[in-house]
Amino acid sequence: MRTCFERDRDRIVHAKAFRRLAGKTQVFVFPADHQRTRLTHALEVAQVASAVARATGLNVALTEAIALGHDCGHGPGGHASEAVFDALVPGGFHHASFGADVVLAPLNLCEETLDGIRNHSWSLAAPATPEGEVVSWADRIAYCAHDLEDAVHAGIVTTEELPAVVREVAGPTRGRQLDCFIGALVDGIRTEGRVAMAAGPAEALAALRAFDYERIYLRRDSLEQGRAVADVLEALVAHLASHPEALPDGTGDGDPLHAAVRHVAGMTDRYSFEAAVRLLGWPRERLPRGIDVPA
Repeated sequence: MRTCFERDRDRIVHAKAFRRLAGKTQVFVFPADHQRTRLTHALEVAQVASAVARATGLNVALTEAIALGHDCGHGPGGHASEAVFDALVPGGFHHASFGADVVLAPLNLCEETLDGIRNHSWSLAAPATPEGEVVSWADRIAYCAHDLEDAVHAGIVTTEELPAVVREVAGPTRGRQLDCFIGALVDGIRTEGRVAMAAGPAEALAALRAFDYERIYLRRDSLEQGRAVADVLEALVAHLASHPEALPDGTGDGDPLHAAVRHVAGMTDRYSFEAAVRLLGWPRERLPRGIDVPA
């Protein structure tokens, strides 16, 4: 007999909201075939988190369900879209709560699953379960390691530029880093009786994250791509809020702005840019670089 968390995991895997993550990028607005998307990121987070859960006797199905659904609330362009929507929606917008309370609401998931998704971000309240806390750590571990790997493959940085503490404690490659951080989290749970990591590996993870932010996420090209995404999404939301008849039936709660944000937030990257060209006559030269919207 399946548990409710196994049911949650399977419902998320088969949901359109989860599969739509394949069309949403991680750091690079339009990645090459061998760079991550939100979908592959979710799968990697699930792998990291479930490895920790199995080794420490936590509920693996609950951990996997939270991990697979944790980023379903992200809009086109990832965090670039989040900043746009946050400025438009009264009370703000966060992909975690949007994912749990809007995108995945029709699936009737267990509260423990929804809590882990809603609170997986370190900027929010801590999850109520240790499985949710493991996913929060796994999210950080996975993106820090795989975004570095993608940036190295793209020629943006080299492993020789990594801070000494990262190279000495965790190593220069994704495989060695995952081995270090997963092992450290497992050891922390076993020795401390809570979801934690020893000071040395935790310092290395923090240094790797800081390096990724400085050299990858906040570099000039990334910021320019983010601004190009923001311009498109702001214009799309404004247009659809002013023309609610163009929105699909059943979108939103009667407020045209909320309905427009909800619809645009559910778009994939390419679809949102195609919609801007089709609906707004958006100039192609103002689209993010690398976009191949059909003529």
